[in-house]
Amino acid sequence: MNSKLNSTQQNMICSQLGPFELKLLYKATIHGFTGAAFHQKCDNQSPTLSVGYNAGGYIFGGYTRQPFNQSGQYVNDDQAFVFSFVDGKLKKYPVVSPPHAVKMNGNCGPYFGESLVLVNGNQPIVYSNPGIQYNFNAAEMHGNNLNLTECEVYQIVFSTKGKIKIENPWRTIIWNIEKRAELMESIRTYKPTLSSVPQARVLLIGQVGAGKSSFFNSINSVFRGHVTSQAIAGSSSTSLTTRFRSYCLKAGREGKPLPIILCDTMGLEDSKGAGLDVEDISSILEGHMPDRYQFNSSAPLHPESHGYRKSPDLKDKIHCLTFILDATKVSIMPAKLAEKLEAIRKKANLLGVPQLVVLTKVDEACPLLKENLTNIYQSVYIKEIMQEASSKLGMPLSCIVPVRNYVEELDLDLNTDILLLSAVIQMLRFADNYFDEISDQLGNLRTKE
Repeated sequence: MNSKLNSTQQNMICSQLGPFELKLLYKATIHGFTGAAFHQKCDNQSPTLSVGYNAGGYIFGGYTRQPFNQSGQYVNDDQAFVFSFVDGKLKKYPVVSPPHAVKMNGNCGPYFGESLVLVNGNQPIVYSNPGIQYNFNAAEMHGNNLNLTECEVYQIVFSTKGKIKIENPWRTIIWNIEKRAELMESIRTYKPTLSSVPQARVLLIGQVGAGKSSFFNSINSVFRGHVTSQAIAGSSSTSLTTRFRSYCLKAGREGKPLPIILCDTMGLEDSKGAGLDVEDISSILEGHMPDRYQFNSSAPLHPESHGYRKSPDLKDKIHCLTFILDATKVSIMPAKLAEKLEAIRKKANLLGVPQLVVLTKVDEACPLLKENLTNIYQSVYIKEIMQEASSKLGMPLSCIVPVRNYVEELDLDLNTDILLLSAVIQMLRFADNYFDEISDQLGNLRTKE
């Protein structure tokens, strides 16, 4: 079978997904414009890219990590997207409601929520209803021409072409038990340079589903010695975190509190009036927001709110701001979300708060890391993602650290622990930068007096 997607189009798509190539599974003009033919060729294959073509020259479709079946049920996929080629460029529209990203319908071809269906009802036609699970412009997507001339489905497979792994790691990490013990001890014995601050406060901010709460749970797990789930975490189209929480980590079940507090927030969303309000960020950074404050997307915290801390001490303020980014979604970050992140960065810069990026789900983004997490700094693709995150947030590459959270495991993993602990060490170093700046300011004031 010959692919209707040309090599340029295939490369544009694969460049967004990682070190992959496309393997053609189903071609409707050969196998038939029926749900049965589609499912015979594509069931239990994943991830996949589905592509529709019409007589107007439009090329469009969708991507999902989930394998197709005929259960009649919706399946969750927070990385799904629909797309089109507009003026020779790839335009992607991320899923809005991940729990309904894909429906497994035996009488149709690829079924992306209730928004886009190819080979609908065993016919060479498209069902299009933007705005439910996916927001897209129908005229731009397919020119409102719903008659298919072709439909193809590709499996996305690991590519052996090109350079995917460099010989020498571009960052050096020691992967052994002794290193993990050393990192844990460094965190246990850390002391802020200002005596008035007993613990460094680190604020975690990120898009819904990026892994903020999972990151806290993962760090907590390392020090507890087993996988824990204190913070509410999971997969949802809206934030599972609805309260501002300040989590104090402990060195073991009965251990002393660690010198770091991780502050968890409601997830950011790209739509206006949804998710964490950017105005609440200032209140958190300045130490006004009390623990367990219930977020309200339509009304940010104000001085008359219950529990508002009117005169926060230095220990109540945020000493390091950490953006949690999903490595699988950096390339499809919505423009409105990027604008929110920029606005948050500006607020943090005005207050002199150092900023770090923690890149999660790196093992989902790169197959090399599923095989062996120690390949992290030899993966060409992970470095490209980090460089893209650096460019989108306007932050140096040195401010970006990759991690893998504990999500489905029951037991700890040495290499995962080392990456997580290394990220915490960076947070403490950045907090020290904040304390040094405060010390300098206090010193200048004394000099003037």
